[in-house]
Amino acid sequence: MAEEHAAGQAASEGSEQKVQFAIQRIYIKDLSFEAPMGAQAFRKQWKPAINQELNTKTTKIDENLYEVILTLTVTVKIEEETAFLVEVQQGGAFTVAGLEGQQLAHALNTACPQILFPYAREAIDGVVTKGSFPALMLPPVNFDALFAQAVAQAQQNAEAKGQEDPAVN
Repeated sequence: MAEEHAAGQAASEGSEQKVQFAIQRIYIKDLSFEAPMGAQAFRKQWKPAINQELNTKTTKIDENLYEVILTLTVTVKIEEETAFLVEVQQGGAFTVAGLEGQQLAHALNTACPQILFPYAREAIDGVVTKGSFPALMLPPVNFDALFAQAVAQAQQNAEAKGQEDPAVN
C-alpha cells in the first residue's frame, strides 16, 4: 500500500517538482576561544563592550545539497582591552529542491542561518562559561531583514555602476 502511494507520488512529481527543504546534519565546523588578558580580566570591573559579527557562506555540494556555514564572532572588551574573543563556524547540510533564483537565495540566506543560529549561540555561551566568564546570551537575529538589506544594497550598487559607466546599459 505504501509502495503504491510512493509510486503514485513519484509519477505526479515527474510533472511538477515540489519544494523540498530538509536538514541533513548540523555540526560545528570550527570553534575558537581566546582570553588574551588571562587572569587579569577577572580583576577588573565587569563592564564589557560586546561586538558581534555575523557572516554566512553557502557551498553547493550536490544537485540539491548545500552546506551553509554561519560564522559568529564575538569580541568582549574591558577598558579597551580584549577580555575574550570567541568564534564559531556552525555548519549545516541542507537539502533544498524545487526552488530557483531569488527563492533559493532567500532560503539559503535566511531559513538555514535561522536554524543554525541557536546552535552557534549555545556553543558560544558554553565556551564562554567554561572560560569562567559570565554567560553570554546573544540576542536573536532577524535574517530576513539582513537579507533584504543585502539585496537592497546590491541593487543600489548595480544602479550606481550603471550610472557611472554608460557602456554598461
